[in-house]
Amino acid sequence: MIDNVKSLFDIPSDICYLNCAAQSPMLKSAKISGNAGLAIKSNPWTLDPDFWNERSGELRTLLAQMISAQTNDIALIPSTAYGVATAAKNLSLNKGQNIVLLEGQFPSNVIAWEQKANACGGELSVVKRPDDYDWTPHVLEAITDKTAIVTLPPCHWTDGSKIDLVAVGDRCRDKGAALVIDATQAVGAMTIDVTAIQPDFLICSSYKWLLSPVGSAFLYAAPKWQEGESIEYNKFNCDDPDSSFGMHQPKAGALRYEMGGRNNFILLSMALESATQVSKWGAEGVQETLRPMTNLVAEMAGDRGWKVPIGENRVAHIIGISFPNQKIENLAKKLATENVFVSERGEGIRVSPYLYNSKDDIKQLFSALDRFVVV
Repeated sequence: MIDNVKSLFDIPSDICYLNCAAQSPMLKSAKISGNAGLAIKSNPWTLDPDFWNERSGELRTLLAQMISAQTNDIALIPSTAYGVATAAKNLSLNKGQNIVLLEGQFPSNVIAWEQKANACGGELSVVKRPDDYDWTPHVLEAITDKTAIVTLPPCHWTDGSKIDLVAVGDRCRDKGAALVIDATQAVGAMTIDVTAIQPDFLICSSYKWLLSPVGSAFLYAAPKWQEGESIEYNKFNCDDPDSSFGMHQPKAGALRYEMGGRNNFILLSMALESATQVSKWGAEGVQETLRPMTNLVAEMAGDRGWKVPIGENRVAHIIGISFPNQKIENLAKKLATENVFVSERGEGIRVSPYLYNSKDDIKQLFSALDRFVVV
């Protein structure tokens, strides 16, 4: 268990923030790092030319360790959509083949696949949301000899219902399908091991559970895809030509997928500071610390006849609550008037605590819910 770390964030005492899955608050130390970057921009003659190469290398190493990868497997990118577009450019889809994904999957991991299926004469095979929140058997059934690509998260972003990606990876290899993972709602908050899952690509935006600013993300490329095509070429993902008549060549490893503008030393400094702290806490510690809070959410929701994912079918850091036979308009806005912050997702709300929360915050949430939702 990790001790409460609210003092490391600028969160007023009267704010009950249970919405890390939407946008994490910033560490005070990350803000200081960002201000240091702004000072360099204000006085650019103070910038060490090796600054971004050294810092980006440190960040890649930390991110690689979080998913049991190698530093050379990681590219720094600006967003999940950028990483998904990279995967879509490199993976093949033939006419009549399909791409497996989840109903209600986050759009950044849907839109590029819609376009690819439309362009290639393929189709999307959408796994419908199961009533018992147990996605895995339905996903495994959907992966057939016609499947070319499977693109999934470790858990559904709306309610925390979990997918067994190790089993999915085994099934993909059995059927010869590529596996792409959007791990934005996982890395930093739960264990992700690419040596066990064996995805072709894994993408993660860092502004949620890695506590980094928007515009910071990373891509993992399996060794077999480290000679693929980038969606852009720039000075950071290409080597200088051997002579004035030679061509620039993409860098070795996943660095060939790195974004232009990687030398944003303000974002880079903040992302590195945040990743350093998250790495010290460790994903297992985060899960162990947050599990009692989401268990309490499940218990208190169940007492009121509301529906949540339960037991092994959900992760510890995200839980959705739905209200059978009720539709409460603007519930998140109503809760915000009482300084309680969650997200509305589908027919209910999503609760996503972090290490700055406590069980008292969960009780405060339900005290507010009781004023707006009929039991």
